[in-house]
Amino acid sequence: MKPVIEVSDLKVFYEDTQALNGISLDVYPNEILGIIGPAQSGKTTLLKVINRTLEFTQGTSLEGTVKLDGVDINSISDVHGLRKRIGMVLPLPVGLPLSIYDNVAFAPRTSGLRNKSELDEIVERCLQQAALWDEVKDRLDSLGTKLSGGQQQRLTIARALSHKPEILCLDEFSIAVDPITTMRIEDVLKTLKEEMTILLVTNLVQQAKRLANRTAFMLNGDLIEIDETDVIFSDNPTSQSTYDYVNGNFG
Repeated sequence: MKPVIEVSDLKVFYEDTQALNGISLDVYPNEILGIIGPAQSGKTTLLKVINRTLEFTQGTSLEGTVKLDGVDINSISDVHGLRKRIGMVLPLPVGLPLSIYDNVAFAPRTSGLRNKSELDEIVERCLQQAALWDEVKDRLDSLGTKLSGGQQQRLTIARALSHKPEILCLDEFSIAVDPITTMRIEDVLKTLKEEMTILLVTNLVQQAKRLANRTAFMLNGDLIEIDETDVIFSDNPTSQSTYDYVNGNFG
């Protein structure tokens, strides 16, 4: 199977500090790739490179290549279009100071869509996909920022889905979400992978074990190993440090 993302010898620097030390990996269509590792491993940096939001941070530079469908992402002039193809959900929900409806309709409207029935359809579809529709369908005009933390995180996911991304990057989405909501979102992700590729950075190793088809373990800016999730969580992964991390011996 041809990879949708190809990362080759990727090095990232925050001024004089190196965050990624020449990592290489492929991501395949319709998989959930779990990315685990302790803090300062480079997990979030990798996502920021892939959807080109690293550019928002001053003093950064990179070497190596990241290709999307065979095209170097840094050669793509339409960065806004690239970010529509690669959605991002951050650790803490970032709701726009708009109604629930307008939060989800924001990106389609920005792209020029004005047809009310089409917008209605998109809003309902995305809220359904984010397992939020039944809770908010009777108050779509309410402020999205008035929702609970877990609901706001699902609203953020709905907003990311509104432009039908090919790839969805989730950066520790459950950090501010209660366990019940976390499980609901996990059920959503299992369904969404039928339509898109998902990169799941998580500090919960058991979440990667539950969801990921393959899992990558990163440590201090290095990709220690990437393999089928069953292998990573077995008694015999390639690296002892992988075994130690997933078994809670350090973190």
